[in-house]
Amino acid sequence: MKFRNENASAYYPKEESLYEVTDICIAAHQDDIEIMAYAPISECYDSSTRSFCGVVVTDGAGSPRTGEYADYTDEQMKQVRIAEQRKAADLGKYRAVVQLGYPSKAVKDAKNPDPVDDIYELLMQVRPKYLYTHNIADKHETHVAVALRVIEAVKKMPEDARPEKIIALEVWRGLDWLCDSDKLCLDTSAYPKLATELLQVHRSQVVGGKRYDNAAVGRRYANATFFASHSTDSSDSISFGMDLLPMIKNNISPKEYIAQFLKRFENEVNDILERLS
Repeated sequence: MKFRNENASAYYPKEESLYEVTDICIAAHQDDIEIMAYAPISECYDSSTRSFCGVVVTDGAGSPRTGEYADYTDEQMKQVRIAEQRKAADLGKYRAVVQLGYPSKAVKDAKNPDPVDDIYELLMQVRPKYLYTHNIADKHETHVAVALRVIEAVKKMPEDARPEKIIALEVWRGLDWLCDSDKLCLDTSAYPKLATELLQVHRSQVVGGKRYDNAAVGRRYANATFFASHSTDSSDSISFGMDLLPMIKNNISPKEYIAQFLKRFENEVNDILERLS
């Protein structure tokens, strides 16, 4: 596949092919995949019927840095982060990792068709059953922009070619605020050592001042424990997801769609307060 950005690259840990990829995660930055999509990574890890592909849309140039990386230029950080993402693909047994290499400002520009077209053509080639991307209520603007570009790309696809599931996941804003009936619960308890190691591969971030290895794994444990107040835990580790498929099927705008979740949350809180006051 020929990408529009000359800085784009594709890496195949084993076989140079996207054939039989079932699960694809389209994320903003290197390490976002390992933070939010550990459930499908672990499900594909030793599976004979499923395989995982990660897609990073931006180039990673704007990442915070300190310590040994404090004096790295943006160009040096790009190369470091590309290499780290490929190491994660090796460790997690991904079928492929594609890095589109766009500057964040290009992805946040809704009038720029290139990121959408690249994502569309990639999805049409892979035809995944399951698609994962960022939560549209995330507080990181680039994450939200990537999710919106993914939604645009899916809408361009023929209906019979679209993924069976489209799930938005947690990074810079968790989804524990969703009403329980709206939460998709993804089990992340398999291969706990791998879960941590995949995050620690991104050394420039962990050593550079952001302990995503502790934070992401800790959130999953917290989700599992605090999910149900009146029953024992059914899993040691859970990540929460938001189902985006109804929004796309029914042609609801992202703003209107998220408002529905917020309204249900508001109603649930108000109901409890009214009953107990």
